Amino acid sequence: MTVFVDLKLLYPDAKRPEYQTAGASGMDLHAYIPRAQGRQPEALRIPALGRLLVGTGISLAVPTGYEGQVRPRSGWALSDGLTVLNSPGTIDSDYRGEVKVLLVNLGNSAVTIHTGERIAQLVIAPVVRANLNGEPVAAPTEDEPNESDCALRGGPHRAAERKPRGDAGFGSTGKK
Repeated sequence: MTVFVDLKLLYPDAKRPEYQTAGASGMDLHAYIPRAQGRQPEALRIPALGRLLVGTGISLAVPTGYEGQVRPRSGWALSDGLTVLNSPGTIDSDYRGEVKVLLVNLGNSAVTIHTGERIAQLVIAPVVRANLNGEPVAAPTEDEPNESDCALRGGPHRAAERKPRGDAGFGSTGKK
């Protein structure tokens, strides 16, 4: 499947995202550090356990019904511990600003990033919008217990109460 996404280079020397192989699902996003008063751009440095918002010098017009997912590059994550903090980052179809990548250095030493370096991957993916059914949940009063089941008042939510998992969440299904 092919989807067309409009791209705007915000700087003449910014790099277009590109697929590196025919089977790649993600395009590489490149760092862009604006030039300071005509000089070559300086590198950005992310200290160990530090984070930094890095621009790409591009903006996208993702079509309605799709999103851009910003994901880490596996090689940099393995070698230096550099990853995308809010992975996957989301580029909504109504966002038109510069695509930026929130990088975090989980490694033991600083990482230096230069303009043009590949810092993340961009995957364009379809989005399914949900139509949520049910009535609003009222805050419990002093006379009611603060339990999630007191807010379930009929409708399709009753089925969730009869399932073995119920409202159990994080870690409730175990590891094996």
